[in-house]
Amino acid sequence: MSKEKTTTTKNVNIKNKRASFEYEFIDEYTAGIVLTGTEIKSIRAGKAGLVDSYCYFINQELWVKNMYVAHYLQGSFANHIEKRERKLLLNRKELRSLENECKNPGFTIVPTELYIDENGRAKLNIALARGKKQYDKRQSLKAKEDRREIDRAYKSKV
Repeated sequence: MSKEKTTTTKNVNIKNKRASFEYEFIDEYTAGIVLTGTEIKSIRAGKAGLVDSYCYFINQELWVKNMYVAHYLQGSFANHIEKRERKLLLNRKELRSLENECKNPGFTIVPTELYIDENGRAKLNIALARGKKQYDKRQSLKAKEDRREIDRAYKSKV
């Protein structure tokens, strides 16, 4: 008989909505994260945040800073620090291309989404991004407002 792998974790999908408002995404990557035991348990419970987090390079390694992962309630003395720096795992080729692009002025790397994949591992979607100007932000707000009005008009007809 074959043993089927059962997963009891719910879909964890933590998004950084502010990043899409503040930045224009150029290229997107999926990276693994080096975590401790209590961190992954807290992420599986959905207690994490990506607000004000960003990525940077140290010795050709990519790190994420200010990513919030809440303390695990059942964790004892081995509990983790909430906003510690965490290492991201990417291919060497992807790391080199990201590092070269980041050296250009105006470009940065921002985390966009944190999720648990089908194998139970935490993954972080990151994006090479360029900051939006004030008028770009106004245009995106206007487009969002227009979509809302169209949806309201369509729902009222139905």
